[in-house]
Amino acid sequence: MKGGGGGASSYTLPRRWRGPVIAVLALVFLSMLVPLVFMLGLFKSFHSSVFDTESRPLDSNRLRVIDQHVGVVTKNYTEQEETKHVDVDQPVRVTVPTHPKDFKSNSYKEAENKTKSSPLLTNISFSHPETNNSRQSGRNEVSKNMEVITESEQLCALKYGSYCLWRIEHKEKMKDFVVKRMKDQLYVARAYYPSIAKLPALDKLSLEMKQNIQEYERVLSETSTDIDLPSHMRKKLQKMDDVIARAKSYPVDCNNVDKKFRQLVDLTEDEANFHAKQSAFLYQLTVLTMPKSLHCLSMRLTVEYFKSPSLYMEQSLTETYMNPELQHYVIFSKNILASSVVVNSTVFHAKDSRNQVFHVLTDKQNYFAMKVWFFSNTFRDATVQVLNIEDLEINTQEKGSLLQVSLPEEFRVSFHDVSPSMSQIVTDYMSTFSNSHYLLPKIFHTLKKVVVLDDDLVVQRDLSALWSLDMEGKVNGAVQFCSLRLGQIKYNLGKNVDRNACAWLSGFNVIDLVRWRDQAVTKTYQGLVQELDRDGGRLKAATVFSSFLTFQGLVHALDDTWVLPGLGHKYSLDLETVKNAAVLHFNGNRKPWLELGISKYKSFWRKYLNPEHRFLSDCNVNP
Repeated sequence: MKGGGGGASSYTLPRRWRGPVIAVLALVFLSMLVPLVFMLGLFKSFHSSVFDTESRPLDSNRLRVIDQHVGVVTKNYTEQEETKHVDVDQPVRVTVPTHPKDFKSNSYKEAENKTKSSPLLTNISFSHPETNNSRQSGRNEVSKNMEVITESEQLCALKYGSYCLWRIEHKEKMKDFVVKRMKDQLYVARAYYPSIAKLPALDKLSLEMKQNIQEYERVLSETSTDIDLPSHMRKKLQKMDDVIARAKSYPVDCNNVDKKFRQLVDLTEDEANFHAKQSAFLYQLTVLTMPKSLHCLSMRLTVEYFKSPSLYMEQSLTETYMNPELQHYVIFSKNILASSVVVNSTVFHAKDSRNQVFHVLTDKQNYFAMKVWFFSNTFRDATVQVLNIEDLEINTQEKGSLLQVSLPEEFRVSFHDVSPSMSQIVTDYMSTFSNSHYLLPKIFHTLKKVVVLDDDLVVQRDLSALWSLDMEGKVNGAVQFCSLRLGQIKYNLGKNVDRNACAWLSGFNVIDLVRWRDQAVTKTYQGLVQELDRDGGRLKAATVFSSFLTFQGLVHALDDTWVLPGLGHKYSLDLETVKNAAVLHFNGNRKPWLELGISKYKSFWRKYLNPEHRFLSDCNVNP
């Protein structure tokens, strides 16, 4: 019985485990079959159309976003395509997420509204070409005068000022394509070389890459144009392409190549930043430094003065200089040619130059040269007086330590220009009265009214109307600059400030000296400078803001048509507008007597100089 029972028991066990055994065998078989399928390439038949970006044609109803400055053309989605890769000119792939079917009716309008409100995307255009025939017209609309204001350009203008405009004006298209291609090849070869050099089996390729890299570096260090390249270098391009292609064909550690590329990118960015800072510094140095020819002119005139000082002694014209019935113009300047152009242009357009008296105030260094220049040149029937502001006998405390004698300085202001369409950082140039301006009532104690002119002006109309101007009891007649208001100034100006008051421009000002004395303007200015510079060390900022506060409520707004500013930094001024303006103001770094001056405006300044003058010829002055 036991034997029979034991036999029956051993016979039924395999039946119980037969199902699980078959399942295990099936799983083993499938695990072997799946790798075979992928090894034989059968997976291609399962390829999803979601990732097929090259073979599928684009639907004609598409959205195109064009940014000329970045050079990116983005091809987007259609209603039928749920998900699609976007091809960009740069080696970047962007995936557009899945959108609902009503995306084009709702989301597109939202995107367009956001684009209109964005300051950086204001001029990016959207177009919906329906057919091949309308596609060309869409492109024409996109290409009309499109200019994108990028954030980098705004930051550049904020940091470097007019240098950015000069850089854009003088930017040249890359014409030396062979040199550019060599640089690109060298960049890629340097990235792959360290990985290839680590593989012992590729010593021959490594040596060939090293030799080509060294030769490229030597050639590019000696030349930067296609014309100067050795004749055999064009053949080297194909050879380098072959070497790079072979290097790419070998399995290398991608991390090493990636690290090398990043290192090269960092080095390139550092080099670009260095050159940008160096260029900006050299630009500022050129702007602030007197040209060699003008320095020569000043020296030659000074030597001429000391050859015969008695020849240039002033005649007895004290009565003319202090006659309040005449039209008196005051010019603060260290620049001989600039002040000469102001006088000459004013006299040239005057109806009666006999009534005009010009007082040129300069420093001791340029005084003698100025004397010779204005003595040896005639300006119709006008009278010109040259004064050394450092030697004036003003027996008042205004010439003490608080009011050191100085000439006007121009400074750069950056502010947010908020308009209905965009908000961007705007950079402009303006000047205010210097300490010397507050000495005018003492210097010209017998005069009732004067017109103060900067030396970067060109007068194109008779100014006699200024002497009959009703200033309504104000002290300073000036053109207002309402793009900048006192409330925008980041400085503690005190509580009694009208923060909505406009700033005003120095350079073309009608001064009522009688009202000035009655209002004790100079004393008010002194008190404000002391108050704003309590801690010391911020005297220049204190003097600038004190000028705005001193004349608060005392400025008579001149008509904007009197002065056209911006010829020293704006490129977009219409030449017809420039020609018809009463007074041109070359405020900005790019003065017309500098080589960096804006070319299309220089002729308006040059015509008031005589290039055949003996001293101009001797010093090679070519305005």
